[in-house]
Amino acid sequence: MQRTWKDIFKDYNTQQPIFKNKDALSDRYVPETVCHRDEQMKHVAKIIAPAIKGDKPSNVFVYGNTGTGKSLILVYITNEMARNTDKARVLYVNCKMKRVSDTEYRLLAELARQLGRDLPATGLPTVEVYKTFIEALEAEGKTVILILDEIDSLVKKTGDGILYNLTRLDQDLSKSKISLIGISNDTSFADGLDPRVKSSLSEEEIIFPPYNAAQLQDILLQRALLAFNDGVLGEGVIAKCAALAAQEHGDARKALALLRIAGELAERENLLGITTADVDSAEDKLDLDRVVEVVKAQPKQSQAVLAAAIRLSESGQKNIQTGDVFSVYEDVCKSSGIKMLTQRRISDLIAELDMLGIINSRVISKGRYGRTREIRILLGKNVLDKIKASLKDSYLLG
Repeated sequence: MQRTWKDIFKDYNTQQPIFKNKDALSDRYVPETVCHRDEQMKHVAKIIAPAIKGDKPSNVFVYGNTGTGKSLILVYITNEMARNTDKARVLYVNCKMKRVSDTEYRLLAELARQLGRDLPATGLPTVEVYKTFIEALEAEGKTVILILDEIDSLVKKTGDGILYNLTRLDQDLSKSKISLIGISNDTSFADGLDPRVKSSLSEEEIIFPPYNAAQLQDILLQRALLAFNDGVLGEGVIAKCAALAAQEHGDARKALALLRIAGELAERENLLGITTADVDSAEDKLDLDRVVEVVKAQPKQSQAVLAAAIRLSESGQKNIQTGDVFSVYEDVCKSSGIKMLTQRRISDLIAELDMLGIINSRVISKGRYGRTREIRILLGKNVLDKIKASLKDSYLLG
């Protein structure tokens, strides 16, 4: 008898499980001990230690590439500090979270909510939200350490005025104190801040260097003991995940994701263990998902430009140039109600998509007619299909 999709659930219920605790491979998981970050942990602990007595620590700016342990260490250390005193409180916000902390209003409302004040998602004057937040801080009566993760995302959307306001809040507080810790993947982020903001926020700076392959192996081994049942990890799996992630700026987050996805793929096939072939498949899947997420995160204008380029490519047109994309982009804007940008700005957006590796564009000379870009779509079929589906959901592709 032919098997059906219902048999998948029956098989899953009876098969030998790969995972013991999959959460141990999540980037949200906080282990009991943290590998290869002793120096950074001591540095953070020395800076925030005054909060144990209710004093105000220096503001800190922490930066390093993705997956170098910044968020993990800051949350780990500050939570440990808060457990050792009743005079300090830690607030954590990821500024990249849409509809939670991606505007000045939403950030302040979220912080006020963490302090027990319920505010509407929209509708109040921003000055009123600041007032409520300050009242909540005063009611707390403690030293509050505010961790702003992905702080560069907030500044790109709102400007650095909010950082200036937050670093000046102590002037309005008499019963509480507030210190800021900013975390960013962009090592040059602080260079673009207003000098007044930079001098206030970056009283202390901590750099998190990339992990090397050997360090990544230690991290993976530590988590694998928690995550997998005995005997499921094949020879070379940990080493391959570590080596691949070491090529990507020592990204522990990618290493953990590769190991987790490899386990999931083996489990779906009802296999008894994980092999290096599963790691290869996991890398393909991870790369596909990464490109799709990058496209989804782009502004509507960039997505419209990409939609125009995809239309042209799929119509069979060769030697696609900026002017061709702009003509179709006009149609996309009209049909989706997007405000139209100039052709010069569209050329800039094409260059940005090129930098992201989504398209390939090269500048060619047209003699006395100036220069233009010649464009090709670089995406494979599976990735392209997913991106097209996303653009259709946004009404940018028919």
